[in-house]
Amino acid sequence: MRKRSLTLSVLLFVAFSIQSDAIIGSAASQSKTIPTPHDVLGFTPGDDRKLASWAKIVEYFQKLDAASERVKFEEIGKSTMGVPFVYATISAPENLGRLDEFKEIQRQLADPRLLGSQTNPALADRKARLLIARGKTIVLITCGIHSTEVGSTLSSTLIAHRLASSNEPEIQEMLRNTIVVLVPSLNPDGVDIVKNWYDKTLGTPYEGTEPPELYHKYVGHDNNRDWYAFTQVETQLTVDKLHNAWHPQIVHDIHQQGAFGSRLFLPPYMQPVEPNVPKRIVEGYTELGNWMAAEMRKAGFRGITTNSTYDAWTPARAYSHYHGGVRILSETASARIASPRTVTFDELRSRESTEGSNSAGYDPKTESANFGPVWRGGEWKLGDITNYMTTGAFTLLKHAAQNRERWLQRFYEIGKEAVRPRKEGELIGFKISAGRLADVLVRGGVEVQPIPVKSVIISGNRRVPAEVPGGEVFVPMAQPYGAHAKALLENQVYPNLRSESGSPIPPYDVTAHTLPLLFGLPAEPVYEPIRTTGTVKADLVGGSEVQKTSPNRPRSDSRTGLYKSYVPSMDEGWTRWVFEDWEVPYGTLLDNEIRKDGLRRKYDTIIIPDQPQAAILNGHRKGAMPEEYTGGLGEKGVKALREFVEQGGTLICLNRASNFAIEQFKLPVRDVVAGLPRTDFYVPGSILRIELNPNHPMAKEMPKESIAWVENSPVFEITENFFSVPWGKVVAWYPHDRDPLISGWLLGGHRLKGKAALVEVGLGKGRIILFGFRPQYRGQSLATYPLLFNAIAQR
Repeated sequence: MRKRSLTLSVLLFVAFSIQSDAIIGSAASQSKTIPTPHDVLGFTPGDDRKLASWAKIVEYFQKLDAASERVKFEEIGKSTMGVPFVYATISAPENLGRLDEFKEIQRQLADPRLLGSQTNPALADRKARLLIARGKTIVLITCGIHSTEVGSTLSSTLIAHRLASSNEPEIQEMLRNTIVVLVPSLNPDGVDIVKNWYDKTLGTPYEGTEPPELYHKYVGHDNNRDWYAFTQVETQLTVDKLHNAWHPQIVHDIHQQGAFGSRLFLPPYMQPVEPNVPKRIVEGYTELGNWMAAEMRKAGFRGITTNSTYDAWTPARAYSHYHGGVRILSETASARIASPRTVTFDELRSRESTEGSNSAGYDPKTESANFGPVWRGGEWKLGDITNYMTTGAFTLLKHAAQNRERWLQRFYEIGKEAVRPRKEGELIGFKISAGRLADVLVRGGVEVQPIPVKSVIISGNRRVPAEVPGGEVFVPMAQPYGAHAKALLENQVYPNLRSESGSPIPPYDVTAHTLPLLFGLPAEPVYEPIRTTGTVKADLVGGSEVQKTSPNRPRSDSRTGLYKSYVPSMDEGWTRWVFEDWEVPYGTLLDNEIRKDGLRRKYDTIIIPDQPQAAILNGHRKGAMPEEYTGGLGEKGVKALREFVEQGGTLICLNRASNFAIEQFKLPVRDVVAGLPRTDFYVPGSILRIELNPNHPMAKEMPKESIAWVENSPVFEITENFFSVPWGKVVAWYPHDRDPLISGWLLGGHRLKGKAALVEVGLGKGRIILFGFRPQYRGQSLATYPLLFNAIAQR
């Protein structure tokens, strides 16, 4: 073995220079001292029924840093619940010693204006070639954003260990030609939430179930829907300190998916692709994803699909697509958290629409152009998950290393196209309000330019005419991340995609992301040059803090209870986040607390967030979870809520929770779209137009026309006795004579016209308020916060 190692060193010396030989010599001397994950965690990641705490994950990376010249480990902030938010930079030792130099190369390639592309393109190209010759492919690997997908955080330790210890020529090439920025978890709080629940239920009938709480304190699964609004601490840290600092060419986002479909998804993504994603990005993820799938199939991995299931529509899940980098989403089939699962061949299925048409784009039982070889079923274990994940990561790194110049050249070309001067008649930018909207764009790396207004300044005893920054800014398109701004500032027109049977093919997430509409602010497209005064750029800490002021915010003495189900509701978490962000006082109400008498003595208002009525009423079924987490509100809870309202309380129901109230309290309201097939009515996360009753207290200080975020939403029709038993009021309705759709996708819009979107119904001495939309949607729909705040403030 020693003779073979020396021979290999000599060959590599000839092929890769003295510098490369030094890397190998250093690796050989340290390989025996590099700790394995087992040394620190006490088990090998992938072992059945074994999970690591976040403290142990951090400890492992700290020890890896101390032992290896290839690893630099850092804490860059604290998570939502106050634990370390960390990442590791992994590369050849001499690369780690020049990180600032490589960051500067990335900065200049990302913005070719710095090279003179707008004044001397030929010279800029020559400068770029020199930078590309020196640069490295930057690969950001992110793990664990969804904490029940336990394989990726565990896999991060395996990936890091092999990179830190291996002397394989393939690994050495990766270390020379790439810089790996590895985030073990984008949600470290969730690592412990899931582990604690898993350990608590291990060996019981509930082993492998998901926790009865959100695995991110506020937003649960929606933490991967925050990559343009930047509401959460973890998103902000990742964008400010990693994405915007490194401008990676490739982002490898490691996830898990359901247990009964493919064993692994890789890009390309299925249609539609959001129109502002650069063509070179689409080219990049198509090339890399298909290559990874082919390599893994050759290595014997089965059940791999591409061009299916997941689209590339929303920037909420793909920050890098608008910032010069290819996002490679990998989705590996899940087990039962860390426990094995047996899947029979007959159980295999793909995601289907409610009409039964295959909307995933493949059949896991049949080999096809974008799926195969077929996995025949059997036992599926955590070790299978980590094997697919780590193999996928190293396959990606192999391509990144072997095609270093190609990746950097593509990155430069994307930047060059982004900053090119716009032609006559082409959109050159947007005019928007200074403040909240501009701050969000600036955090996303977007440059904004103040628009001056004429003013007078006092100089001595003289009044001097001057131009000073006003209340508006200009967002130019000719900048590195102009496409990011455009995607957020313009209205979306989602394509009318149908299956062979005519059923709409659902988007993977939602169809609209127009921030000016959600924020209730104007955005004016600009086609002619306008005067500005300089540029405001994003810095390392992103945008400025936004003042949380609103004349509609409830008083500090308001007594508000927020229902929290043991079937976790992300809308409940978002409501908590909004209340805490805006300093709205509230208390949490669990099932057993609502079932008790005396709610009216403690609360003036109770809010039930968006959730299917069956989950609210019945909760987890008995036997599916420990007894204390089953049963929902039940009959006792309904009775207690009725008494609360009749005694003068206000019950506010958001979106689908309104159907719970309509049915349980026999309200004189009907949901006119309930039970309709998608071919007749479909609105999968869109922004619709509503009109408000300006005389109603809930519409106080609101414009006559506003928006509603509509997704799985009821549409109200009032019945004959609505105004008389005892009383009812319509607060908001969809227009009678206009298309309700502003941004996104809507089928069967005629069914909405003139129907109610927000109603108030009297019951005894109190009232029930039914929102047919989510007024606090994902912490983004600031335009409709006042409706919720005013509903709380009513006495």
